[in-house]
Amino acid sequence: MSPARPPVTVVGIGADGWDGLAATGQDALRSAEVVIGGPRQLALLPPECRAERLPWPSPLRPAVPGLFAGLTGRQVCVLASGDPMFFGIGRTLAEELGAERLRVLPHPSSASYACARLGRPLEEIEVISLVGRPLAALARSLYPGQRLLVLSAGADTPAEVAGLLRDRGFGPSRMRVLEQLGGERERTVDGMADTWAHPPGDPLNIIAVDCVPADGTPRLPVTPGLPDAAYEHDGQLTKRHVRAATLAALAPAPGELLWDIGGGSGSIAVEWMRAHRTCRAFSVERDPVRAERIGRNAAALGVPGLGVITGAAPGALAGLPTPDAVFIGGGATAPGLLETCWSALPPGGRLVANTVTLESEALLADWYRRHGGELVRIAVAHAAPVGGFTGWRQAMPVTQWSVVKPVGRPAPSVAGETR
Repeated sequence: MSPARPPVTVVGIGADGWDGLAATGQDALRSAEVVIGGPRQLALLPPECRAERLPWPSPLRPAVPGLFAGLTGRQVCVLASGDPMFFGIGRTLAEELGAERLRVLPHPSSASYACARLGRPLEEIEVISLVGRPLAALARSLYPGQRLLVLSAGADTPAEVAGLLRDRGFGPSRMRVLEQLGGERERTVDGMADTWAHPPGDPLNIIAVDCVPADGTPRLPVTPGLPDAAYEHDGQLTKRHVRAATLAALAPAPGELLWDIGGGSGSIAVEWMRAHRTCRAFSVERDPVRAERIGRNAAALGVPGLGVITGAAPGALAGLPTPDAVFIGGGATAPGLLETCWSALPPGGRLVANTVTLESEALLADWYRRHGGELVRIAVAHAAPVGGFTGWRQAMPVTQWSVVKPVGRPAPSVAGETR
């Protein structure tokens, strides 16, 4: 049996540096043989810490296993900003090295400091990190009255956030940039997004945003069924009421992955990802113009991580990660598409298919007969002028088949399969 490896001690440190560390953190750093961290954190150590100092390599994550393999048997400390397990290096180390190898000594996070300065309860604030993440992700969290804390990527982030707020119709929002929290150079810069003209300040900052929409800014709900006008489209759009019913059938849950086939404008995948920040999706669209439009809709509605695949299914599905749910919004009659999707789903996975044509409806009815689930017809009518009166204008009815792949027993055979 190989000897137990010494733990990697992860020490959170703030802008107050060495003096702000608890005795346990100071003792760990004094006894370390190697200290790893960013240049800014390493510069906070006093001469009494005689360990070899190693800056993080770039790119960081791919280098972690090899870096620590080369330090086997040595006492290693890692310096991290604030709380290492709050949008910090602690997560990467736990995933790459194993949580059992870590000894984590946290410091108050910048979010904790900011809430202390603002007099606000942390549990009522949404925290968004823009460190290594696209600015467009912030748009998902913009609601009237919402209070946000935005972890900055650097000195230019406040101006970028102000620009996004203006572009998304939230220019009247108040912004406060809190710099060097807990340190001797702590300061706060205050202003409004639509008139933000402050020059870049300290790169170590966090931004508090009080979201206020401008007059006329469309209100977007947290529930599925965003207004159709929220999307750029050419008519290939799952309309609002059908979209809400479709998302209810797909039933997104945190961390799950969706295949959205026949993406059109990407509305199903976008609202799947808006359901929770950890939801993921791939939207498959054969038309390159529409595929580009899906990407724009995803960025505008705050889910820039949506994966857009340009190509025809089922061929374009090859190599995609296993889905938790599949939505077929177009192309259901393509040879092998339903078979490929059914085969890809794990037990307990969900499949939902919508159609407006008789040919696809007949196909879905056949799959419903053999696999069960639920087959429904969704009909929506809108009030519209009829001369001097008002009547109902009927939209094309949508036939929807939804099914959960069985767990613990073989799935029914598919026509054309051989045993």
